[in-house]
Amino acid sequence: MKHTISAMALALSASTAMAQDNVTIEFAYSYSHLFDVTYEAMMPAFKEKHPNIDVKFRATYESYEDGTNTVLREAVSGTLPDVTMQGLNRQQILVEKGIAQSLEPFIAKETDFAKDGYHDAMLSLSTIDDAVYGLPFSVSLPVGYYNMDMMKAAGVESLPTTWDEVITVCEKMKANGVDNPIFWGWSVTGNWFLQALMWSQDKPIVDNGRMALDSPEALAALEQMQEIFTKCDMQNIEWKAALSSFAAGEIGMMFWSTSALGAVERSQGDFELVTGAFPGMGETPKGLPAGGNAAVLTSTSEDPKVQEAAWAWIKFITSGEGAAEVAKTTGYMPPNKAANEVILADFYEANPNKKTAVDQLPLLRDWLAYPGDNGLAITQVIYDGIERIVTGDATDMKELQQELVEEVSDLLPNG
Repeated sequence: MKHTISAMALALSASTAMAQDNVTIEFAYSYSHLFDVTYEAMMPAFKEKHPNIDVKFRATYESYEDGTNTVLREAVSGTLPDVTMQGLNRQQILVEKGIAQSLEPFIAKETDFAKDGYHDAMLSLSTIDDAVYGLPFSVSLPVGYYNMDMMKAAGVESLPTTWDEVITVCEKMKANGVDNPIFWGWSVTGNWFLQALMWSQDKPIVDNGRMALDSPEALAALEQMQEIFTKCDMQNIEWKAALSSFAAGEIGMMFWSTSALGAVERSQGDFELVTGAFPGMGETPKGLPAGGNAAVLTSTSEDPKVQEAAWAWIKFITSGEGAAEVAKTTGYMPPNKAANEVILADFYEANPNKKTAVDQLPLLRDWLAYPGDNGLAITQVIYDGIERIVTGDATDMKELQQELVEEVSDLLPNG
């Protein structure tokens, strides 16, 4: 009996010690409809490697703007998560506010960091003032989604390469009885498609520290949007509804982030889906903005175990093994060399629709944040202006450009 009691005491002592060694970290991310399946797919391998770390998932952010706004509020209330996923263009404000923590001390302890697939070209997306503040988790580029059944029924056999060709396809579809031939992603987070049209002309929206909304390239972008919206009779529908309508076979062409490809494929109707490179303004785009997000350490815990657990989670989800699930479950590209070149060596050849964005990687440019504390407000001003084009409320693009320049100037640090 004495031996039995001793054994029980030892077992209880061991289980108590294990419980004490367990660490819980809190994690928040955007776009549940895109990433829920990704994190679910990652968790078994993570728990196998780190059985003592529990990841508590917070309610997801609606968008990258919502994610940044939420974290800014949580910093004031003292309720920050340990790790947050933030849009690549929203990291700088968190660094400037002292919310994002440098990952340099953790990286310095890693002897095999470069071997895990992290290199300067990838880390530069989250490097601010020569220090790494986030590890890029997923990178996207804008692409075209095509319902080839609808295209062929309208007499179109090849994918359009310019917006003029897109408009021609719209007209053929309309002549064939298609009510809604196109959805063009003007509403995507961070004015991403406006930046895509400007980068297509090799012009950044923030040039040498100043907004370039008054540039000829910005006017050309607004005019290009107007042509697409009006000549294609594009309906002003909410983007989630548009994704559902395209997947259901009701929209002929959709221009959106490659990130949605996994979601579209999971709900796709009975039609041939093909993705194609983002069309250009009369020629191949000279550049395109990198979309996506990065894992940022925002923990306020002073417990070294929590900090190390948060780093273990960040490192795993962005490593070759973790990042591979990004490509498999979404349309994002893992910004990790090991994932793309080793683990996914055969994946893209077997999944050509997901390879489209990878083929555009030479065009990758920065997704730019707007200067000062009013970056989110500037994003909304531009969003509202573009919506006026969609609804037909704005018809004179030079006049709209001037209005946007004036409104945005009032929100900039130096006018």
